[in-house]
Amino acid sequence: MVTEVKLKSAKIPTLMSTDRPPLFDFRASRRARARARVLAGDRFLERAALEGLQERLGAVTRKFRKGLWIGDALDPAIVPFAEDWSCADFDIDEVISAKGPFDLAISLFSLQWINDLPGALVQIRRQLAPDGLFLGALMGAGTLSELREAFGYAESQTLGGISPRVSPFADVRDLGSLLQRAGFALPVSDVERLVVRYGDFFVLARDLRAHGFSNVLSERCRRPLRRDTLMALLEHYTARHAGRDGKLKVQFDTVYLTGWAPHESQQQPLMPGSANVRLAQALGTEELPIKE
Repeated sequence: MVTEVKLKSAKIPTLMSTDRPPLFDFRASRRARARARVLAGDRFLERAALEGLQERLGAVTRKFRKGLWIGDALDPAIVPFAEDWSCADFDIDEVISAKGPFDLAISLFSLQWINDLPGALVQIRRQLAPDGLFLGALMGAGTLSELREAFGYAESQTLGGISPRVSPFADVRDLGSLLQRAGFALPVSDVERLVVRYGDFFVLARDLRAHGFSNVLSERCRRPLRRDTLMALLEHYTARHAGRDGKLKVQFDTVYLTGWAPHESQQQPLMPGSANVRLAQALGTEELPIKE
């Protein structure tokens, strides 16, 4: 059974500071996602990430009763993993509210443009029942590194400076730390890299729009890209990141986040100094004293 739930905002405190402008423009990100749905292009990144989420869910032996899909619409491929589903998304105040608690919560790129990601993770953890599971997928730090470099070079050559063109993406280790900071037990973050080669730069631009990955930075330049800047970008990209066949290399890193709501039945770390076997013995090697 799949249920669509219209949710009202709840007053949940977030960790986002109010004394600096937000990194991402919420309304722009919503427009980009809406435009992507209309374009109906090849969202190969979503397909790959969805398969990654399915693999991780398939490795969990327990059954989930209530599931929360964080985003616009529940993907049919996820339906079998819980008996009953609800859908919710973060509003302009970056607050999510749902009729929990849930046994399972899943996010497929819906946290990508959240300004207060630590606060968002805290809210998700609060929506989970004890021993509930959270799985999320976000683009990681290596994503579009070639495009970022090419933009920086082109603008510095033609404009004498650079403007924010490519969104920053978090490192896998930092995201793992955020899970722990948000109070998740047994936090795991891992990354999968996909390298795509394009024969046409404008096909890359089309694919990014089809995924809703347009520039939604609050401080982005609103002016159209100048022709001389575009030509410098293409020249640099081709010179630095094209193969012998002339195709452009584009890197996409997908980071998967896994965390559990704390429960007494979960594995607990041992107290420091409680081990009864020396490390050298466990590794089958000789222990050598350190010379003073």
